[in-house]
Formats: sequence, C-alpha cells, structure tokens
Amino acid sequence: MTKEEELFQRHLLDLGNMAWQRNIAVFSDFLNLNQQNIYHDTLPSLPYVQSRAYGGYEHAERQMIAFIPDALSLDVCEFPITCLKISPLNRKFSEELSHRDYLGSLMNLGIDRSKTGDIVIQEREAYLFCNLKIAGFLTSELTRIRHTTVSCQLCSDNNIHYHPKLQELTGTVASVRLDALLSLAFGASRSSLIGLIVGGKTFVNGRLITSNGYHPQEYDIISVRGYGRFQYCGVLSSTKKGRYLVKIQKYL
Repeated sequence: MTKEEELFQRHLLDLGNMAWQRNIAVFSDFLNLNQQNIYHDTLPSLPYVQSRAYGGYEHAERQMIAFIPDALSLDVCEFPITCLKISPLNRKFSEELSHRDYLGSLMNLGIDRSKTGDIVIQEREAYLFCNLKIAGFLTSELTRIRHTTVSCQLCSDNNIHYHPKLQELTGTVASVRLDALLSLAFGASRSSLIGLIVGGKTFVNGRLITSNGYHPQEYDIISVRGYGRFQYCGVLSSTKKGRYLVKIQKYL
C-alpha cells in the first residue's frame, strides 16, 4: 500500500476501536472502491466489532461503513445518509447534464467528495446521496448546474423510488471466469480486457481482484473503473460443446 493508503487503513482501525471502547456505532465517510478494498483487508484486525457497508440504496457503489460493538444490533443501525433530488426549475430550457457536471458543481461549493455518495441521473433529474450533516447546506446553496438553474430538495424515504436502469445480456463462455464476464459485458475480447484486471481496476463487491481466472459467484457486483459495472446473475444452461450460457445485468 502507498503511504496514503496506510494512513487510511489506520483511520479505519481508529474508527473500529472507537466503536468498541465507547460502545457506540461509529460511521466512516463515503468510501470509493479502492478504500472499500482496504476496508475488507482491515476486517481481520477488528474481530471485536461488527461492521456493515451501505450507500443509501441497494448496490450503491460509494458506501459508508458502520462499526458497531457486539452489544448493539446491526439491524437497528441507522446510517447518517440522506437523499437530495436535484431538478431543473425550467425543464423546457434545461441542459442535458452529465455525472461530471453535477460533481463539478458540488466541488465548486467546496464539498469534500468523501461527504457525498452516488449521483444517480434519471432523465433530467438527479438523486444525490450525501451525509446528513451537509444536506441543509446543499439545499440552500446548490442552485446551478452549468447553465441550468436547479432546485435541490430533501427526499423523504417514501419519495425515493430509485431503481437502476439495467440492460440484460446473455452469452456463452468457455468458463465462468472474470475475464470472460468482462468480455460479455463490455463487448471486447478477453485479451484486451485482462489489463483492466491485472492493472488494479476491477472490483468484485468492493474487493480488488487482480486474477483474470477469478470465478465470481451469483449476484456479485463487478465494477471496472472507467467502464461501469454489472451484476453476474448466474449460469442459465450449458451447451453440448461444454460452454455455459450466462446472464448478466449491466448498469446503464
């Protein structure tokens, strides 16, 4: 690990120790995929506390970690995460905004990226998952994305109806290996995608995987930096030639 990664691992250990010593739930900021991998590697050093990852909705990419002492229940742990809905004030004259546009406006407000989770775009609106502490600031200060004037409002739990758009893909593979599934998901040859695996850009359920021969399990979430992510749904059948018909669901 780099020095920065070692410091981050030490920070996670400090959070776990705080939860154990004070007998309270302690929460991290939002972690990116590399930080989540460090978290998984750190777990054996924290056998005396429970932990759980969550990003505001099922299969969120950026996630907080809750460290919880054994005396408390994971099930009653309430993460300090809320969701904001960002909408154009005048939809007719609004621009087609990208993830980068929304993120850029947040950075211009001086928001630390670790305080915000996923930004989910649905047509001309976006849902931003963030730390509860900064929600009030964002609802009053986030008024413009590029040239589009927007409103930023707090969503109640009952008003969050986010379901990711998925593209179902099926195809045959010689074996259910990570490189074969990447080839199916991204429409490229296995040999051209191996560099994404050995180069440290591929994560399975938040864990860094550097072996192209890794065999994912059903319903694993596979994320590749710069390419996107998909869920492996399992083997549907096998062919007479010994190949496997598999299904994946690609996040759009």
